Amino acid sequence: MSTNPASTANSLVRPAIAALAGYVPGEQPQGGKWIKLNTNENPYAPSPAVARAIIATAAGRTLAKYPDPLATVFRMRAAEILGVDPDWIICGNGSDDLLTILVRTFVGAGECLRMPYPSYILYRTLAGIQGATCDEFHYSADWTLADGFAAPQSAAGDDVKLAIIANPNSPSGTLLSPGRIKELADRLPCALVVDEAYGDFADSNCLDLVRQNDRVIVTRSFSKSYALAGLRFGFAVAQPHVIEQLLKVKDSYNCDALSIAAATAAIDDRAWLAENRAKIIATRRRLTDAMRGLGYDAVESQANFVWCTHPTRPHKPVYEALKKQGVLIRFMNYAGWGDGLRITVGTDAEIDAFLACMKTL
Repeated sequence: MSTNPASTANSLVRPAIAALAGYVPGEQPQGGKWIKLNTNENPYAPSPAVARAIIATAAGRTLAKYPDPLATVFRMRAAEILGVDPDWIICGNGSDDLLTILVRTFVGAGECLRMPYPSYILYRTLAGIQGATCDEFHYSADWTLADGFAAPQSAAGDDVKLAIIANPNSPSGTLLSPGRIKELADRLPCALVVDEAYGDFADSNCLDLVRQNDRVIVTRSFSKSYALAGLRFGFAVAQPHVIEQLLKVKDSYNCDALSIAAATAAIDDRAWLAENRAKIIATRRRLTDAMRGLGYDAVESQANFVWCTHPTRPHKPVYEALKKQGVLIRFMNYAGWGDGLRITVGTDAEIDAFLACMKTL
């Protein structure tokens, strides 16, 4: 008797995993020539110091040994820049790794994680992997969060064990002020993770809140503002007694020697970061204005992308037509909310080419 491999696999894995849809990243074409404005990568090369650090690390005997499990050299340099002690920092294989650690630490099977909606759908996936529920609290039409986000229980009556807010948010690029985040954090009965993957492009951040409230945890990524999406490195800032618990959950060697050296060199080059940030913000302004000129509602973004909707024109055909011309943007459709187009801020030349295509549609 023949068996269905998929059916067999589903019977062997945990029911929560079998029922999970799984997170689907943006398209990553490996061949051909594309203008890639779909996954919020930085369009510029990283600091030259990064390549020098990688070469120096690879040239020695470092790769024959396990890496420092705490990424101490990075923690020490980052602590100086951020104004905290090194024991306030935990490093990860990208901020997604840190989000996994945080969900595993705070949310058990059958418990509840709260997130805004629409936002980064990975939060929902991480809850599902834990066998937990995800309480999705809808943004208001102006991309603000009502006080109900801080309610101690979900609509189903489950106690909320962890809340996560992407700030700036994706897909909108909008920002909740530190004052508003503080109001929510003070009322929530649980830890609040402020996912600042795009924080370096924003006008404000929530690092000071970590000092004021030990239930606030801030995560950062090197994929966006430091142009290191291909390397995988991120970190979180929390009070030391929280970091102590997170270290129990992380993989023993979750950051390799090359990524530690590269991230340390990257965060140390403050001039490069300031110049890159200024370029991205200037191009973001131009992209926003141009999309409005084409009849789109473009939200004022605090990230390295712009969220656009059109009052009458369907969005998916625009995405498909651009793809045929070698231009990738992100079409995103949120059940119960609506759809739209998220456009990464590329180089000026890439944005010029994108806008030229848009004008022909």
